[in-house]
Amino acid sequence: MGTETDWVYRVFEPHGSEGWRPYGRDPERWHGAITTDDSSEGPPYAAALVVADLMTEWKMRGLPRARHVRVFLWRDEEGDMEDADIIVEVRPNIHTA
Repeated sequence: MGTETDWVYRVFEPHGSEGWRPYGRDPERWHGAITTDDSSEGPPYAAALVVADLMTEWKMRGLPRARHVRVFLWRDEEGDMEDADIIVEVRPNIHTA
């Protein structure tokens, strides 16, 4: 108890054969930091906060389903994608009947 950890996050979207690019029209909107109170919360908790924020925005914009994105988190400062401490991929729920 009494320790804090900073998690830097950035959200990316697929960009065809070019790989991934920062998400949205305003990429800085989906780039920031989250401070967790103790190590028990860790990166899954921080990632869940970002995903919940994304889901809320999509719902408010009236989008019928989630967008395909990846949330990258790094401890303390942003690094390369492959060096992320955690990567969460959100995919649209596509069902064909």
